[in-house]
Amino acid sequence: MHISKQELYQQIQDIKTKEQFQKEIDKLKKEYDGLFDDETSALLIVDELGRNKENTSKVNDLKPGIDSTIFGRVTKINQLRSFNRKNGSAGRVINLELTDETGSCGLALWDKDVELVKNKAIKKGTDIKIINGYVKDGFNGIEINVGRWSIIEIQPDTKPDLKIENQSLTKGIIGKLIEIEPTRAFFKDNGDFGFVTNIKLETKEDIKQITVWDKKVKEIQKIKKGTVLEINDIDTREKNGEKELHINSKGIIKKI
Repeated sequence: MHISKQELYQQIQDIKTKEQFQKEIDKLKKEYDGLFDDETSALLIVDELGRNKENTSKVNDLKPGIDSTIFGRVTKINQLRSFNRKNGSAGRVINLELTDETGSCGLALWDKDVELVKNKAIKKGTDIKIINGYVKDGFNGIEINVGRWSIIEIQPDTKPDLKIENQSLTKGIIGKLIEIEPTRAFFKDNGDFGFVTNIKLETKEDIKQITVWDKKVKEIQKIKKGTVLEINDIDTREKNGEKELHINSKGIIKKI
């Protein structure tokens, strides 16, 4: 539903005059080279003030191909990766995990935004709000990307009360390896090759499917079907309302 500039102003009229509101709109439009119209600029201002609560998505509401505003807690930070783009320019990216009470998703910070992690402004346990982030279907499930037109709020003054349960499995999975799918190769955003496969473990309770990534793919391909394994440090992801199990570089695969 389209919200007019006047309707947006009514949400903050107790803290700003109309003149102040319009002045900030004009400043934001100039800052972003006229990309935003009055209504979009007004929405960003109201959202940044924490007054646009109905516009905030939950992790399990995210869909690829849309722009979303989301609030969550940083629960994992991967290593900084540097790369060269096809046009020869240098790039940097840090992948994080963002969690709310409905699940977890990936969060990609690019280029200058990686400094927020390097200078400890964002660390594990930091609450952040991403305004106008682009949602895509990443290699590890749903991922929100911070781009040129996104805004990052760190420890925002107005924030929901997060009741986050541990999204990772506290106990390892023990089961018999009954299936290994062929390995698939893909290009990562930085141009490198990545590898992924799916396996199935038969446990006492049921059969669990687990997605295996990169170095762990080589490790699992050396194991024969029928081998009993104990797998620890498994990541859980929420996608389309379903929990997915993933083994990345931190996962531990042990024969028993």
